[in-house]
Amino acid sequence: MVIVNLHMVIIQVQIGKNIVEDVLLDGGFGVNIIIENLRKWLKLPIPKLDLYNLKMANQIIAKLIGLIKNLKIHVHRIPYIITFIVI
Repeated sequence: MVIVNLHMVIIQVQIGKNIVEDVLLDGGFGVNIIIENLRKWLKLPIPKLDLYNLKMANQIIAKLIGLIKNLKIHVHRIPYIITFIVI
C-alpha cells in the first residue's frame, strides 16, 4: 500500500519476517539509518563497526554503532539489498 500525504510517500516494508507500516521514503539520498532499539526489535544482525562520523541534517555528529551491509528488504514485494547505518 502507498499513501501520499503532503508530498510525503508512506509505504509498507518487509524486513525478514517483520512488516513495518508507514515507512517514509527518503527520496533516494542513499543513506539508510536505523536506531539500535529498532534494529533489536527487528532482530537484525549485530552491526559491524565502521570508523567514521555521521553528521546529521541539524549538524549534530551522531554516535555510530556500526553498519549492517547487504541486508535484503522487500518494498511492495520487490527485493532490495541495502546497507543500514545503526545509530
